[in-house]
Amino acid sequence: MNQQTSNHSTSIGAGVWKRFRKHPGAIFGFVIISILIILTVFAPLSPYDPEASEITARYHPPSWIHPMGTDALGRDLFTRALYGGRISLTVGLLVVIISVTIGIPTGALAGYYGGKLDGILMRITDAFLSLPSFLVLILLSAILREVEIPLFERNNVLTISLVIGVFAWTTFARLVRATFLTLRETDFVAASRALGGSDLRIMINHILPNSIGPIIVEATLEFGYAIIEESGLSFLGFGIQPPTPSWGNLLSNAQEHFTKYPWLAIFPGLMIFLSIISINYIGDGLRDAFDPYKVLEKVGEF
Repeated sequence: MNQQTSNHSTSIGAGVWKRFRKHPGAIFGFVIISILIILTVFAPLSPYDPEASEITARYHPPSWIHPMGTDALGRDLFTRALYGGRISLTVGLLVVIISVTIGIPTGALAGYYGGKLDGILMRITDAFLSLPSFLVLILLSAILREVEIPLFERNNVLTISLVIGVFAWTTFARLVRATFLTLRETDFVAASRALGGSDLRIMINHILPNSIGPIIVEATLEFGYAIIEESGLSFLGFGIQPPTPSWGNLLSNAQEHFTKYPWLAIFPGLMIFLSIISINYIGDGLRDAFDPYKVLEKVGEF
């Protein structure tokens, strides 16, 4: 039985990959985001210090020595953009982890049990959805940066991730709830229940694996949203604080010099654009790869 299950999972994974790689945009996005991740991971290999000033090198235009030019303090913009990418991509990953950790159990309990528990959990979810999220994010980040709490000082990566993740879980909760509401009435769930399977076992071993496709797709999209929100908070001065670079505060610092030194804004903006469009293309590819109707079309059902 375990061998059959393993072979079945392998065949499903192979089918998903086969459909994913036929999506040109998804492959493009995968290549671009992989390059960005590799560059940010190896950012410490840069010969330049991202925070060390060199006044004699102020406002150098892009060149072989400084591929993205230098800023007002003579710091290499390419190096700072890579370190900023480490911040933005890490925030995106942490937000997804926080969202999944809160959203999946909430949606699973609401969808599986229904009734009063569903009503309570969904009203809590609706309450979070009704709030003006970005304004509340600004308020929370402004409060937290003034509070001396270990691990949450000066709007660091963990603080910003937690602030964004507080609102990002609601989409996962509603998505998982809808899937569980549908799957809990299927024959294989009824059979498992008749054989004495516990609720927890049924949810984890039978329903959740059949919900993994939409969850993965939503996770990729949430990753992109988190990068945008972190960049927006940092741009407004409520996110990652200088001299630590992030794509958002690099854009903020470029505001006063955009017309005279346009590279200060162009390259950080380009990094945000490439990361977001790549993640969106990957999400489109995964949605097609996990779409059951596309699978049926392939075998001639439609």
